[in-house]
Amino acid sequence: MNDKDERAHRPGPRQATSGSGAPGASGGRRRRRGRGRSQRGTGTTTTASTGGEATAASTPRPAGGAEGSREAATRPRRRRRRQGGGAGSTTSQRSGGRRGQRGGGRRRSAARSGKGGRGGNRRGGHPRKNAAAASHLDTRRETSAGGLVVSGLAEAVATDGSVDLSRVYVALIGRLDRRRRLLWSMPKGHVELEEDHRTTAQREVWEETGISGEVFADLGTIDYWFVSEGVRIHKTVHHYLLRYVDGYLNDEDPEVTEVSWIPVHQLIEHLAYADERKLARVAHDILPDLARAEKRAGRHTPR
Repeated sequence: MNDKDERAHRPGPRQATSGSGAPGASGGRRRRRGRGRSQRGTGTTTTASTGGEATAASTPRPAGGAEGSREAATRPRRRRRRQGGGAGSTTSQRSGGRRGQRGGGRRRSAARSGKGGRGGNRRGGHPRKNAAAASHLDTRRETSAGGLVVSGLAEAVATDGSVDLSRVYVALIGRLDRRRRLLWSMPKGHVELEEDHRTTAQREVWEETGISGEVFADLGTIDYWFVSEGVRIHKTVHHYLLRYVDGYLNDEDPEVTEVSWIPVHQLIEHLAYADERKLARVAHDILPDLARAEKRAGRHTPR
């Protein structure tokens, strides 16, 4: 048997040597490379199909080749970017909320201090704008006169010279305001042409209360500003004390809602306006001496 026949009838040793010999080793290497490539291919396919789960599973195996290492390095970076973006947005939202809170605090402080915003100028408006608008208005001066008609001065003086102001009465008028509240004040009105202040006071007291009186003392003068029908008005009011002469209380004046006699010791608390309350304090101080003078003069209140 020749050499060709011997090689053909001995396959066993050839298979055994192929696993350990050079030709067998090269064939085995080729098979291993093929297997490795197929494994890498399947690994890649699995990653593409399963998404994030395959990424987490392939992360602890960086030795799968250059492509596997690139994918393993790229996917965590994407995850970090997403996480970083979320954190950044959360931080920006928090910082934005803080800025909004700070801004709200500034608005609140501005509204309290009246230096800006809407809340600081709701009541009186902007002072500079009001001053500028008022400076362009026409100005007019008005003068009025009135006062308190007093009853029971001489009768309030005791034998020892003391004066009981609870026995002295003055006439007040009441008007309803826009809220339907009754506001008490002293009777008064405009000074007519060629009329002095005392005469005006006597006339206005009679027109608004129905009582005739005679001026016997000055009480004081007040002045104030107001705007009416686009005109800025400076009004001055002269007040007097009037001695009761005659008449009965009535409210025939359409501008007057009610008329009443008020004890002098309750006068301050009845008056609605602060400037008239100041005049009421003056009357409270000077009426005792005036009552003694009326007593000495023998004047008595007509009944």
